Amino acid sequence: MTAEAAAVDGATVGDAASVRSLRDGASRAVAETDLDRKVALTRELYRHWLGRHLSLHGPLDQMPPDRPGRPERPELVPPRMLKRRSLRSVRGRIALLHALAHIELNAIDLALDIVARFAAEPMPRSFFDGWMLVAFEEAKHFSLLRERLSSLDAAYGDLPAHDGLWQAAQDTKGHLFARLAIVPLVLEARGLDVTPSMVNQLNEVGDMESAAILRIIYEDEKGHVATGAKWFRFCCAREGVEPAASFRRLVREHFHGQVKPPFNAFARSAAGLTPTFWRGLSSVSNSDHRAD
Repeated sequence: MTAEAAAVDGATVGDAASVRSLRDGASRAVAETDLDRKVALTRELYRHWLGRHLSLHGPLDQMPPDRPGRPERPELVPPRMLKRRSLRSVRGRIALLHALAHIELNAIDLALDIVARFAAEPMPRSFFDGWMLVAFEEAKHFSLLRERLSSLDAAYGDLPAHDGLWQAAQDTKGHLFARLAIVPLVLEARGLDVTPSMVNQLNEVGDMESAAILRIIYEDEKGHVATGAKWFRFCCAREGVEPAASFRRLVREHFHGQVKPPFNAFARSAAGLTPTFWRGLSSVSNSDHRAD
């Protein structure tokens, strides 16, 4: 390990041991309970990995935990216990931003987990480049949302959040093919469907600052879905299977939620997720083929 790589050390992750490899660092970042350290380590790992200062994995690596590290707050509750509030009130906008920050925090850990958990898979190095970029951008999104909450005299942890987002990681922890189908091509793709309307609603109530952050997130998420689609198709080609049919099968086997319209067909297709992927998964026909 170079001196530069050794700078990603215990001062960042909260213990005395230096990060040994990308898998080791990603595992430590997922396990980290201090959110400032989690974000800082994610950023440093991205820079050092892209600079080729870290090996992919090693025999002494810390392995990824089954659950990510979290602070004492927010309280995690079932989704049905979360209240929906109007965006016309400041409290309603804080609730939205808090919910989005919780999603982005989980997205950091999901991107890091795919790197750490599948580091020994026979995948090209560019696979790990792509997911470290995703982790880096998710950390940026989380930081932007925390800053916006602070400007509204609020903080991440002030409100309860639901505990269902990590279920996808647990359900696919032994199956890279399924992980690629569920996390980027179902969960992240849903962001492409719902974010434009949230941006419009925030603009309508005059919250241009929050709307601008959501536009940044939306543009980056297009790339995240595209990364998932690229590597899902790569795995399909390697196994000699048809992508859309394989996606539908994996969703039925591994996803416990609903794939429901409306779908942003334009953004999904631009990212490589054409209608043949989700057609037949929803019991309601999609009549809203929105563009950006």
